[in-house]
Amino acid sequence: MSNNMVPGSYPMNGGDGTYSYTKNSYLQREATNVVKAMTDDAIIKKFDVKKFSSTSENTLRIADLGCSVGPNTFIAMQNIIDVVQQKYQSQGLATHMPEFQVFFNDHASNDFNTLFTSLPPERPYFATGVPGSFYGRLFPESSLHFVHSSYALQWLSKVPEELQNKNSAAWNKGRIHYANANAPDEVAHAYTSQFTKDMTTFLDTRAKELVVGGLMVLLMPGIPNGIPRSSGLLRVTFDFLGLSLMDMANEGLISEAQVDSFNFPIYVASPKEMRQLVERNGCFVIEKMEMTCPHSRVDGPSSQEVTMHLRAGMGGVISKHFGDEIIDEVFDRFYKKHEEFSSLPESKNMEATQLFIALKRV
Repeated sequence: MSNNMVPGSYPMNGGDGTYSYTKNSYLQREATNVVKAMTDDAIIKKFDVKKFSSTSENTLRIADLGCSVGPNTFIAMQNIIDVVQQKYQSQGLATHMPEFQVFFNDHASNDFNTLFTSLPPERPYFATGVPGSFYGRLFPESSLHFVHSSYALQWLSKVPEELQNKNSAAWNKGRIHYANANAPDEVAHAYTSQFTKDMTTFLDTRAKELVVGGLMVLLMPGIPNGIPRSSGLLRVTFDFLGLSLMDMANEGLISEAQVDSFNFPIYVASPKEMRQLVERNGCFVIEKMEMTCPHSRVDGPSSQEVTMHLRAGMGGVISKHFGDEIIDEVFDRFYKKHEEFSSLPESKNMEATQLFIALKRV
């Protein structure tokens, strides 16, 4: 059922403690709320409930890929089901209302215990956990009606292999990402190549799993067409993390070799890249693709919020490479650098930094 690729696992911080994803994912929830109207609109205009109600199948299956530990996944699934139910009723199909089954997918190392213990007690769906990477088959052919994924597809299946080779032109010495200042062009090319492979696999597998007429809504960090990759808030984030680690290496707290061999497996795509990959796949119609600003607040998140959310989302990757004992120090340093930056005018730039995509299976 699976291919030969063994994807890396980058789970968010589990549990419900101070640094958990559960307590530090409201920025992602805010970003999802920003595009809720677009998700609703895709369902209202493009989800063919009459077609689905005419079959003998009376179960509508929804999958959330990269669900993490909640509560965001529960809110998103409830919103989707609410709009689908409203559409059934508005089209006079209330007597054909299906039962709903929701599949919560993430890596096997995800904290599914926290996910399941926090499931809403009064929920209009049957809940199922599906461990495994979405860069491979997860479901039987033509079994899903709706696929959702929010802030998960920026994670690559692995760090590009070229970045692990000291003799490669893509050896990213002293940096941790392609967006870092002065990163060689070969580094960005290696990331782009890995993302292309991963997204091609993702689209191919989802095309097999979705029924014809099914919808897929994707929300992911994005960069506008034509914008240099080493610009904007993406660069700021990875520059500050990289500088924090290099400062610690210079002080002997970690080794410089550890920093040289570390790169974040994260890629931020442009609408042009995604459009090309979807069109090359050939199994989906692009119903909507739009860059949006993830924050509804005028001033954006504070340095403390940014730091806590990064720690919840990326702390596991850092501790896996450097050890748990450096985490407090890394993010203390990141916070101080971000706090200095947040006083500058350019920090207030409300960029469109997330990409909304609605696809229909044809």
